[in-house]
Amino acid sequence: MFDLNETHDPSLASWLESANDPNTDFPIQNLPLAVFRRRDSGETFRGGIAIGDQILDLAATGISRLGVDSDVIDAVRQQTLNRFMALGSSAWTALRLGASRALRLGAGEIASLQSSLVPQKEAEYQVAAQIGDYTDFYTSLYHATNVGRLFRPDNPLMPNYQWIPIGYHGRSSSIAVSGQQVYRPLGQLKSPDDQKPRLGPSRRMDYELELGVFIGSGNELGDPVDLDHAERHIFGLCLLNDWSARDIQMWEYQPLGPFLAKNFATTISPWIVSTEALTPYRLAWNRPDDHPQPLPYLESAANRAAGSLDIWLEVLLHTSAMKATGMPPQRVSLGNFRHAYWTLAQMVTHHTVNGCNLRPGDLLGTGTQSGPGPDEAGTLLELTQGGQSPVELPNGETRTFLEDGDTVIMRGWCESEGRPRLGFGEVAATLLPTKM
Repeated sequence: MFDLNETHDPSLASWLESANDPNTDFPIQNLPLAVFRRRDSGETFRGGIAIGDQILDLAATGISRLGVDSDVIDAVRQQTLNRFMALGSSAWTALRLGASRALRLGAGEIASLQSSLVPQKEAEYQVAAQIGDYTDFYTSLYHATNVGRLFRPDNPLMPNYQWIPIGYHGRSSSIAVSGQQVYRPLGQLKSPDDQKPRLGPSRRMDYELELGVFIGSGNELGDPVDLDHAERHIFGLCLLNDWSARDIQMWEYQPLGPFLAKNFATTISPWIVSTEALTPYRLAWNRPDDHPQPLPYLESAANRAAGSLDIWLEVLLHTSAMKATGMPPQRVSLGNFRHAYWTLAQMVTHHTVNGCNLRPGDLLGTGTQSGPGPDEAGTLLELTQGGQSPVELPNGETRTFLEDGDTVIMRGWCESEGRPRLGFGEVAATLLPTKM
Protein backbone atom coordinates (compact mmCIF):
# COMPACT_ATOMS: atom_id res chain seq x y z
CA MET A 1 0.00 0.00 0.00
CA PHE A 2 1.07 3.58 -0.60
CA ASP A 3 2.10 6.03 2.11
CA LEU A 4 0.74 9.54 2.50
CA ASN A 5 2.93 12.10 0.74
CA GLU A 6 2.86 15.70 -0.48
CA THR A 7 0.31 14.93 -3.22
CA HIS A 8 -2.29 14.15 -0.54
CA ASP A 9 -1.90 17.46 1.31
CA PRO A 10 -5.49 18.70 1.82
CA SER A 11 -4.32 22.32 1.71
CA LEU A 12 -3.06 22.05 -1.87
CA ALA A 13 -4.84 24.26 -4.39
CA SER A 14 -4.48 24.52 -8.15
CA TRP A 15 -3.96 27.50 -10.41
CA LEU A 16 -6.90 26.06 -12.37
CA GLU A 17 -9.84 27.52 -10.48
CA SER A 18 -12.33 24.76 -11.35
CA ALA A 19 -10.10 22.26 -9.52
CA ASN A 20 -10.69 24.18 -6.28
CA ASP A 21 -14.48 23.90 -6.46
CA PRO A 22 -15.55 21.84 -3.41
CA ASN A 23 -18.04 19.96 -5.60
CA THR A 24 -15.59 18.83 -8.26
CA ASP A 25 -14.68 15.17 -8.56
CA PHE A 26 -11.21 16.12 -9.72
CA PRO A 27 -9.28 18.32 -7.28
CA ILE A 28 -5.50 18.37 -7.43
CA GLN A 29 -5.39 15.59 -4.82
CA ASN A 30 -7.04 13.17 -7.30
CA LEU A 31 -5.43 13.37 -10.80
CA PRO A 32 -6.99 10.25 -12.39
CA LEU A 33 -6.04 9.04 -15.87
CA ALA A 34 -8.15 8.31 -18.96
CA VAL A 35 -7.68 7.87 -22.70
CA PHE A 36 -9.42 10.60 -24.69
CA ARG A 37 -9.56 12.82 -27.75
CA ARG A 38 -11.57 15.88 -28.76
CA ARG A 39 -15.07 14.78 -29.72
CA ASP A 40 -15.65 14.15 -33.45
CA SER A 41 -12.12 15.35 -34.20
CA GLY A 42 -10.64 12.20 -35.69
CA GLU A 43 -7.59 12.79 -33.48
CA THR A 44 -5.59 9.90 -32.07
CA PHE A 45 -6.67 8.79 -28.63
CA ARG A 46 -4.06 9.47 -25.93
CA GLY A 47 -3.64 9.69 -22.17
CA GLY A 48 -4.91 12.58 -20.12
CA ILE A 49 -5.20 13.63 -16.47
CA ALA A 50 -8.42 15.08 -15.05
CA ILE A 51 -8.04 18.37 -13.20
CA GLY A 52 -11.20 20.33 -12.36
CA ASP A 53 -13.32 20.55 -15.50
CA GLN A 54 -10.30 20.15 -17.79
CA ILE A 55 -8.02 17.39 -19.09
CA LEU A 56 -4.26 17.80 -19.09
CA ASP A 57 -3.36 16.44 -22.53
CA LEU A 58 -0.25 14.35 -21.93
CA ALA A 59 0.56 14.18 -25.63
CA ALA A 60 0.88 17.96 -25.67
CA THR A 61 2.81 18.23 -22.40
CA GLY A 62 6.60 18.27 -22.53
CA ILE A 63 8.73 15.94 -20.43
CA SER A 64 10.48 18.81 -18.66
CA ARG A 65 7.18 20.29 -17.51
CA LEU A 66 6.34 17.20 -15.46
CA GLY A 67 9.85 16.16 -14.48
CA VAL A 68 9.45 12.50 -15.50
CA ASP A 69 11.51 10.18 -17.66
CA SER A 70 10.88 9.99 -21.38
CA ASP A 71 9.64 6.39 -21.17
CA VAL A 72 6.84 7.53 -18.86
CA ILE A 73 5.64 10.26 -21.22
CA ASP A 74 6.00 7.97 -24.25
CA ALA A 75 3.85 5.37 -22.46
CA VAL A 76 0.99 7.74 -21.59
CA ARG A 77 0.94 9.16 -25.11
CA GLN A 78 -0.19 5.79 -26.49
CA GLN A 79 -3.77 4.90 -27.45
CA THR A 80 -3.99 2.61 -24.41
CA LEU A 81 -2.35 2.80 -21.00
CA ASN A 82 -1.07 -0.80 -20.99
CA ARG A 83 2.55 0.21 -21.50
CA PHE A 84 2.34 2.76 -18.70
CA MET A 85 0.61 0.25 -16.42
CA ALA A 86 3.44 -2.22 -17.02
CA LEU A 87 6.09 0.29 -15.85
CA GLY A 88 5.03 -0.25 -12.25
CA SER A 89 4.25 1.82 -9.20
CA SER A 90 7.43 3.92 -9.28
CA ALA A 91 6.47 5.30 -12.71
CA TRP A 92 2.84 5.88 -11.64
CA THR A 93 4.02 7.75 -8.56
CA ALA A 94 6.48 9.85 -10.56
CA LEU A 95 3.82 11.02 -13.02
CA ARG A 96 1.37 11.79 -10.23
CA LEU A 97 3.98 13.82 -8.35
CA GLY A 98 5.09 15.69 -11.48
CA ALA A 99 1.51 16.56 -12.43
CA SER A 100 0.69 17.64 -8.88
CA ARG A 101 3.66 20.01 -8.71
CA ALA A 102 2.99 21.47 -12.18
CA LEU A 103 -0.71 22.07 -11.48
CA ARG A 104 -0.33 23.60 -8.01
CA LEU A 105 -1.00 27.22 -7.25
CA GLY A 106 2.28 29.09 -7.73
CA ALA A 107 3.80 26.58 -10.16
CA GLY A 108 6.16 28.02 -12.73
CA GLU A 109 4.72 26.20 -15.75
CA ILE A 110 1.26 27.78 -15.78
CA ALA A 111 1.51 29.56 -19.14
CA SER A 112 2.93 26.57 -21.00
CA LEU A 113 0.51 24.06 -19.46
CA GLN A 114 -2.60 26.13 -20.16
CA SER A 115 -2.22 25.36 -23.84
CA SER A 116 -2.25 21.63 -22.99
CA LEU A 117 -5.71 21.74 -21.39
CA VAL A 118 -8.82 20.33 -23.10
CA PRO A 119 -12.30 20.95 -21.62
CA GLN A 120 -13.87 17.69 -20.48
CA LYS A 121 -17.16 18.69 -22.10
CA GLU A 122 -15.40 18.62 -25.48
CA ALA A 123 -13.83 15.18 -25.02
CA GLU A 124 -14.78 11.63 -25.90
CA TYR A 125 -13.24 8.56 -24.34
CA GLN A 126 -12.41 4.96 -25.01
CA VAL A 127 -11.62 2.09 -22.65
CA ALA A 128 -8.28 3.10 -21.18
CA ALA A 129 -6.53 -0.25 -21.64
CA GLN A 130 -6.57 -3.24 -23.91
CA ILE A 131 -8.27 -5.66 -21.50
CA GLY A 132 -6.88 -9.13 -22.04
CA ASP A 133 -8.86 -10.83 -19.30
CA TYR A 134 -11.79 -9.89 -17.09
CA THR A 135 -12.63 -11.59 -13.80
CA ASP A 136 -15.72 -10.67 -11.80
CA PHE A 137 -15.70 -11.31 -8.06
CA TYR A 138 -18.51 -11.54 -5.51
CA THR A 139 -17.16 -9.59 -2.54
CA SER A 140 -20.32 -8.27 -0.85
CA LEU A 141 -21.70 -10.55 1.84
CA TYR A 142 -24.94 -8.55 1.86
CA HIS A 143 -25.42 -8.97 -1.89
CA ALA A 144 -24.59 -12.67 -1.78
CA THR A 145 -27.03 -13.21 1.08
CA ASN A 146 -29.82 -11.11 -0.45
CA VAL A 147 -29.62 -12.87 -3.81
CA GLY A 148 -29.12 -16.28 -2.27
CA ARG A 149 -32.25 -15.79 -0.19
CA LEU A 150 -34.26 -15.17 -3.38
CA PHE A 151 -32.96 -18.27 -5.14
CA ARG A 152 -32.37 -20.57 -2.13
CA PRO A 153 -34.52 -19.38 0.81
CA ASP A 154 -33.40 -22.23 3.05
CA ASN A 155 -29.70 -21.96 2.18
CA PRO A 156 -28.94 -18.39 1.02
CA LEU A 157 -25.17 -18.36 1.56
CA MET A 158 -23.10 -21.18 0.12
CA PRO A 159 -20.60 -22.57 2.67
CA ASN A 160 -17.50 -21.71 0.63
CA TYR A 161 -18.38 -18.01 0.42
CA GLN A 162 -16.83 -17.11 3.79
CA TRP A 163 -13.61 -18.94 2.93
CA ILE A 164 -12.94 -18.10 -0.73
CA PRO A 165 -13.10 -14.83 -2.70
CA ILE A 166 -15.59 -16.20 -5.25
CA GLY A 167 -15.21 -15.11 -8.87
CA TYR A 168 -15.85 -16.12 -12.47
CA HIS A 169 -14.17 -15.26 -15.74
CA GLY A 170 -16.20 -12.79 -17.82
CA ARG A 171 -16.11 -11.51 -21.37
CA SER A 172 -13.66 -8.67 -22.09
CA SER A 173 -14.78 -8.01 -25.68
CA SER A 174 -18.12 -6.47 -24.61
CA ILE A 175 -16.64 -4.04 -22.06
CA ALA A 176 -17.23 -0.46 -23.18
CA VAL A 177 -16.79 2.99 -21.76
CA SER A 178 -19.51 5.21 -20.27
CA GLY A 179 -22.13 6.19 -22.85
CA GLN A 180 -22.54 2.61 -24.05
CA GLN A 181 -25.87 1.69 -25.65
CA VAL A 182 -26.91 -1.74 -24.46
CA TYR A 183 -29.35 -3.79 -26.51
CA ARG A 184 -31.76 -5.95 -24.55
CA PRO A 185 -30.29 -9.45 -24.99
CA LEU A 186 -31.92 -12.59 -26.32
CA GLY A 187 -31.52 -15.87 -24.52
CA GLN A 188 -33.24 -19.02 -23.37
CA LEU A 189 -35.97 -18.36 -20.82
CA LYS A 190 -37.85 -20.87 -18.68
CA SER A 191 -40.16 -20.14 -15.79
CA PRO A 192 -40.82 -22.87 -13.19
CA ASP A 193 -44.19 -23.68 -14.79
CA ASP A 194 -42.93 -23.95 -18.38
CA GLN A 195 -42.60 -27.40 -19.91
CA LYS A 196 -39.57 -26.34 -21.96
CA PRO A 197 -37.50 -23.21 -22.53
CA ARG A 198 -38.03 -20.68 -25.30
CA LEU A 199 -35.82 -18.09 -26.98
CA GLY A 200 -36.79 -14.51 -26.30
CA PRO A 201 -35.64 -11.11 -25.09
CA SER A 202 -34.89 -10.79 -21.40
CA ARG A 203 -37.78 -9.27 -19.42
CA ARG A 204 -35.80 -8.92 -16.19
CA MET A 205 -32.94 -6.60 -17.08
CA ASP A 206 -30.85 -5.35 -14.22
CA TYR A 207 -27.67 -3.46 -13.37
CA GLU A 208 -24.97 -4.32 -10.85
CA LEU A 209 -23.09 -1.57 -9.00
CA GLU A 210 -19.40 -2.47 -8.83
CA LEU A 211 -15.89 -1.11 -8.81
CA GLY A 212 -13.50 -2.11 -11.56
CA VAL A 213 -9.89 -2.86 -10.60
CA PHE A 214 -7.22 -2.40 -13.29
CA ILE A 215 -4.10 -4.49 -12.93
CA GLY A 216 -0.85 -2.62 -13.50
CA SER A 217 2.33 -4.64 -13.29
CA GLY A 218 1.58 -8.34 -13.67
CA ASN A 219 3.12 -11.52 -12.29
CA GLU A 220 4.85 -14.36 -14.05
CA LEU A 221 3.00 -17.60 -14.71
CA GLY A 222 3.49 -19.81 -11.68
CA ASP A 223 4.42 -16.96 -9.29
CA PRO A 224 1.69 -16.12 -6.75
CA VAL A 225 1.38 -12.55 -5.47
CA ASP A 226 1.87 -12.19 -1.72
CA LEU A 227 -0.94 -10.39 0.14
CA ASP A 228 1.22 -7.53 1.41
CA HIS A 229 2.53 -6.84 -2.11
CA ALA A 230 -0.77 -7.29 -3.94
CA GLU A 231 -1.79 -3.64 -4.09
CA ARG A 232 1.48 -2.71 -5.80
CA HIS A 233 0.05 -4.66 -8.73
CA ILE A 234 -3.17 -2.57 -8.79
CA PHE A 235 -3.04 0.44 -11.11
CA GLY A 236 -6.34 1.98 -10.05
CA LEU A 237 -10.10 1.79 -9.78
CA CYS A 238 -13.06 2.79 -11.93
CA LEU A 239 -16.83 2.41 -11.70
CA LEU A 240 -18.35 -0.68 -13.29
CA ASN A 241 -21.90 -1.64 -14.27
CA ASP A 242 -22.15 -5.39 -14.79
CA TRP A 243 -25.40 -5.63 -16.78
CA SER A 244 -27.41 -8.74 -15.94
CA ALA A 245 -30.37 -10.52 -17.52
CA ARG A 246 -31.92 -12.15 -14.47
CA ASP A 247 -34.35 -14.46 -16.25
CA ILE A 248 -31.64 -15.82 -18.56
CA GLN A 249 -29.39 -16.16 -15.51
CA MET A 250 -32.00 -18.11 -13.55
CA TRP A 251 -32.21 -20.82 -16.21
CA GLU A 252 -28.54 -21.13 -17.13
CA TYR A 253 -26.51 -20.43 -13.98
CA GLN A 254 -26.33 -24.02 -12.70
CA PRO A 255 -24.02 -25.88 -12.77
CA LEU A 256 -21.31 -23.57 -14.16
CA GLY A 257 -22.50 -20.04 -13.38
CA PRO A 258 -23.15 -16.93 -15.53
CA PHE A 259 -22.89 -17.08 -19.32
CA LEU A 260 -25.28 -15.27 -21.71
CA ALA A 261 -26.88 -13.46 -18.77
CA LYS A 262 -23.68 -11.46 -18.31
CA ASN A 263 -21.48 -11.50 -21.41
CA PHE A 264 -23.46 -9.09 -23.60
CA ALA A 265 -22.30 -5.82 -21.94
CA THR A 266 -20.23 -4.35 -19.14
CA THR A 267 -19.84 -0.58 -18.86
CA ILE A 268 -17.00 1.19 -17.08
CA SER A 269 -16.23 4.82 -16.31
CA PRO A 270 -13.43 6.45 -18.33
CA TRP A 271 -11.39 7.77 -15.40
CA ILE A 272 -9.10 5.47 -13.41
CA VAL A 273 -8.43 6.71 -9.89
CA SER A 274 -5.06 5.52 -8.62
CA THR A 275 -4.78 3.50 -5.44
CA GLU A 276 -2.20 6.08 -4.35
CA ALA A 277 -4.81 8.86 -4.55
CA LEU A 278 -7.12 6.77 -2.35
CA THR A 279 -4.58 6.43 0.47
CA PRO A 280 -6.25 9.00 2.79
CA TYR A 281 -9.50 7.04 2.63
CA ARG A 282 -8.13 3.75 3.94
CA LEU A 283 -10.00 1.99 6.73
CA ALA A 284 -9.31 -0.99 8.92
CA TRP A 285 -10.71 -4.26 7.58
CA ASN A 286 -12.12 -6.87 9.88
CA ARG A 287 -14.04 -10.11 9.87
CA PRO A 288 -16.72 -10.73 12.52
CA ASP A 289 -15.40 -12.98 15.28
CA ASP A 290 -18.12 -15.57 14.73
CA HIS A 291 -17.26 -15.89 11.00
CA PRO A 292 -14.49 -18.11 9.62
CA GLN A 293 -11.21 -16.19 9.62
CA PRO A 294 -9.15 -16.10 6.40
CA LEU A 295 -6.59 -18.79 5.70
CA PRO A 296 -3.01 -17.61 6.29
CA TYR A 297 -2.31 -16.62 2.67
CA LEU A 298 -5.25 -14.17 2.86
CA GLU A 299 -4.33 -12.76 6.26
CA SER A 300 -1.87 -10.06 7.34
CA ALA A 301 -1.58 -7.23 9.85
CA ALA A 302 -1.32 -4.67 7.04
CA ASN A 303 -4.51 -5.90 5.39
CA ARG A 304 -6.31 -5.77 8.75
CA ALA A 305 -5.02 -2.26 9.46
CA ALA A 306 -5.86 -0.58 6.15
CA GLY A 307 -7.27 -3.05 3.62
CA SER A 308 -10.69 -1.42 3.32
CA LEU A 309 -11.65 1.75 1.42
CA ASP A 310 -14.25 4.40 2.27
CA ILE A 311 -15.86 4.92 -1.15
CA TRP A 312 -19.47 6.05 -1.50
CA LEU A 313 -21.35 4.42 -4.39
CA GLU A 314 -24.60 5.75 -5.85
CA VAL A 315 -27.06 4.52 -8.49
CA LEU A 316 -29.48 6.84 -10.32
CA LEU A 317 -32.14 6.12 -12.94
CA HIS A 318 -33.10 8.43 -15.79
CA THR A 319 -36.19 7.10 -17.51
CA SER A 320 -37.55 8.15 -20.89
CA ALA A 321 -40.40 9.98 -19.16
CA MET A 322 -37.95 11.90 -16.96
CA LYS A 323 -35.92 12.89 -19.99
CA ALA A 324 -39.02 14.05 -21.87
CA THR A 325 -40.06 16.37 -19.03
CA GLY A 326 -36.57 17.64 -18.22
CA MET A 327 -36.50 15.89 -14.87
CA PRO A 328 -32.98 15.04 -13.63
CA PRO A 329 -31.89 11.48 -12.83
CA GLN A 330 -33.19 10.15 -9.52
CA ARG A 331 -31.22 8.25 -6.89
CA VAL A 332 -32.37 4.70 -6.15
CA SER A 333 -29.55 3.56 -3.85
CA LEU A 334 -26.50 4.76 -1.93
CA GLY A 335 -23.96 2.45 -0.34
CA ASN A 336 -20.29 2.24 0.55
CA PHE A 337 -17.43 -0.05 -0.45
CA ARG A 338 -16.36 -0.27 3.21
CA HIS A 339 -18.84 -3.15 3.56
CA ALA A 340 -16.94 -5.43 1.15
CA TYR A 341 -16.29 -8.85 2.69
CA TRP A 342 -13.00 -9.27 0.83
CA THR A 343 -10.36 -6.62 0.13
CA LEU A 344 -8.70 -5.68 -3.15
CA ALA A 345 -5.46 -7.31 -2.00
CA GLN A 346 -7.25 -10.54 -1.12
CA MET A 347 -8.83 -10.61 -4.57
CA VAL A 348 -5.44 -10.32 -6.30
CA THR A 349 -3.71 -12.79 -3.99
CA HIS A 350 -6.40 -15.43 -4.30
CA HIS A 351 -6.54 -14.98 -8.09
CA THR A 352 -2.83 -15.78 -8.33
CA VAL A 353 -2.36 -18.34 -5.54
CA ASN A 354 -2.58 -21.16 -8.08
CA GLY A 355 0.07 -19.51 -10.26
CA CYS A 356 -2.35 -17.67 -12.56
CA ASN A 357 -0.58 -14.78 -14.29
CA LEU A 358 -2.23 -11.36 -14.33
CA ARG A 359 -1.18 -8.92 -17.05
CA PRO A 360 -1.15 -5.13 -17.40
CA GLY A 361 -4.65 -3.97 -18.32
CA ASP A 362 -6.48 -6.99 -16.93
CA LEU A 363 -9.71 -5.97 -15.21
CA LEU A 364 -11.21 -7.34 -12.01
CA GLY A 365 -14.75 -6.54 -10.94
CA THR A 366 -15.51 -6.38 -7.23
CA GLY A 367 -18.96 -7.85 -7.67
CA THR A 368 -22.11 -5.99 -6.72
CA GLN A 369 -21.65 -3.75 -3.71
CA SER A 370 -24.62 -3.82 -1.35
CA GLY A 371 -24.77 -2.65 2.25
CA PRO A 372 -26.79 -3.64 5.31
CA GLY A 373 -29.61 -1.15 4.77
CA PRO A 374 -32.59 -1.64 2.41
CA ASP A 375 -31.58 1.41 0.34
CA GLU A 376 -27.96 0.25 0.00
CA ALA A 377 -28.62 -2.57 -2.46
CA GLY A 378 -26.59 -2.44 -5.66
CA THR A 379 -29.19 -4.12 -7.92
CA LEU A 380 -32.89 -3.82 -8.72
CA LEU A 381 -33.17 -7.55 -8.00
CA GLU A 382 -32.46 -6.78 -4.33
CA LEU A 383 -34.26 -3.43 -4.13
CA THR A 384 -37.49 -4.99 -5.45
CA GLN A 385 -37.08 -8.33 -3.62
CA GLY A 386 -36.96 -10.26 -6.83
CA GLY A 387 -39.54 -8.08 -8.56
CA GLN A 388 -42.15 -8.38 -5.81
CA SER A 389 -41.91 -4.81 -4.47
CA PRO A 390 -41.47 -2.23 -7.24
CA VAL A 391 -39.26 0.80 -6.68
CA GLU A 392 -41.34 3.98 -6.69
CA LEU A 393 -39.78 6.92 -8.53
CA PRO A 394 -40.55 10.58 -7.70
CA ASN A 395 -42.46 11.15 -10.96
CA GLY A 396 -44.94 8.36 -10.21
CA GLU A 397 -43.24 5.69 -12.32
CA THR A 398 -42.27 2.35 -10.83
CA ARG A 399 -39.61 -0.18 -11.73
CA THR A 400 -39.22 -3.84 -10.93
CA PHE A 401 -36.62 -4.26 -13.67
CA LEU A 402 -35.26 -1.90 -16.32
CA GLU A 403 -37.36 -0.74 -19.26
CA ASP A 404 -36.14 0.24 -22.73
CA GLY A 405 -34.92 3.82 -22.74
CA ASP A 406 -33.78 3.75 -19.11
CA THR A 407 -30.34 5.20 -18.48
CA VAL A 408 -28.45 3.83 -15.49
CA ILE A 409 -25.96 6.23 -13.92
CA MET A 410 -23.44 5.27 -11.26
CA ARG A 411 -21.24 7.65 -9.29
CA GLY A 412 -18.53 7.17 -6.70
CA TRP A 413 -16.59 9.47 -4.40
CA CYS A 414 -14.56 9.72 -1.21
CA GLU A 415 -14.95 12.46 1.35
CA SER A 416 -13.92 13.02 4.93
CA GLU A 417 -13.68 15.96 7.27
CA GLY A 418 -10.75 18.21 6.45
CA ARG A 419 -10.15 16.71 3.00
CA PRO A 420 -11.48 17.61 -0.45
CA ARG A 421 -14.02 15.42 -2.19
CA LEU A 422 -12.32 12.93 -4.51
CA GLY A 423 -14.55 11.45 -7.22
CA PHE A 424 -14.64 8.89 -9.99
CA GLY A 425 -16.83 10.82 -12.41
CA GLU A 426 -19.68 8.63 -13.55
CA VAL A 427 -20.56 5.64 -15.66
CA ALA A 428 -23.80 5.92 -17.65
CA ALA A 429 -25.38 3.60 -20.20
CA THR A 430 -28.81 3.27 -21.79
CA LEU A 431 -30.89 0.15 -22.38
CA LEU A 432 -32.30 -0.12 -25.92
CA PRO A 433 -34.80 -2.57 -27.45
CA THR A 434 -33.61 -5.96 -28.68
CA LYS A 435 -31.99 -6.04 -32.11
CA MET A 436 -34.26 -8.51 -33.93
